[in-house]
Amino acid sequence: MRQFPERPIVGVGAVIVDGERVVLVKRAHEPLKGQWSLPGGTVEVGETLHDAVAREVREETGLDVRVGPLVEVLDRIHRSDDGRVEYHFVLLDYRCTVASGTLTHGSDAADVSWASVNELAHYHLSDPALRVITRALELGDRTP
Repeated sequence: MRQFPERPIVGVGAVIVDGERVVLVKRAHEPLKGQWSLPGGTVEVGETLHDAVAREVREETGLDVRVGPLVEVLDRIHRSDDGRVEYHFVLLDYRCTVASGTLTHGSDAADVSWASVNELAHYHLSDPALRVITRALELGDRTP
């Protein structure tokens, strides 16, 4: 159960880079419903981190990606109005590049977009998402 979990949930995210632009998804479900963020989701039992990144990206964006280096590990903790932990994810974000496919949103995303670095403010991203994007772009095309 994702809401009010008994323990943190492991999730993965993808910074899909093409030059000076990245893929963003508009969340269709909580947490972050209606907000723009990086594609990603939870790791399934028996699934490797790289396989989880590739699957989540395909489901949310229609793209097949090459999963590159780990960019950052972070906590996303959201508390309800009464102070209980409503969501707690431990997220591992990876730099990715497109291998094939056409950008289109899946059921977990209300919309998808290529966003240039100069356009990121328009999407009202969280500070952690902006930090991860900046770090991923700084990594360049290095492989893991």
